[in-house]
Amino acid sequence: MMNYQNIDTGCIDDESMPWMPFAPYSDTVMVKYFKADPVRGEVISLLKAPPGTTLPKHHHTGTVIVYTVQGRWKYIEHDWIAGPKSVVFETAASEHTPLAMPDSKEDIITLNVTVGDLLYYDDKGQVCAIENWRTSVDRYLAFCKSKGIAPKDITSFAG
Repeated sequence: MMNYQNIDTGCIDDESMPWMPFAPYSDTVMVKYFKADPVRGEVISLLKAPPGTTLPKHHHTGTVIVYTVQGRWKYIEHDWIAGPKSVVFETAASEHTPLAMPDSKEDIITLNVTVGDLLYYDDKGQVCAIENWRTSVDRYLAFCKSKGIAPKDITSFAG
C-alpha cells in the first residue's frame, strides 16, 4: 500500500489552535497557524489586525489566496477594499503593503493560503526578513514552549 492511501482527511478545530503575536513585526497583529506544508511550501493561517494597522510591504514568491472573514482591508498600492466574504488572489511576484481600514468597526480577520516565501522590506526598500513554512513552524513552536502548550504537528497531513 502506498503512503498516500494511509492519509485520511483531517479536520482542525479553530479553537484548538492558539492566536499568537506576529512577532517581531507586531505585538498587536495576531496569527493562528493551521498547516505548514514543507512539501509544497504552503502555510494556512488566520491573521487578525486592529483597524488602522499597516503591515510591512512585502513580495510574494508564490501565490496567496486571502478570504476576509471580518473587517475591511486593502493594499495601499490598489484602489479596491476587501470586506467580509471577499476573496483576493495574489499572483506570484506581487508586492504590496497591507492596511486594515481605519474606519473598520472591528479587527480584520483573514484566512490565508500562502505558497512560497514572503520577503519583507524595511523603510529603505531592502529585504529585512523572510517568512515561509519553516519560520511559521518555528514561531508556533516557540510560542507553545513559552506558554507551556503542547504543540501539534502542523506539518502533518494527518489532521
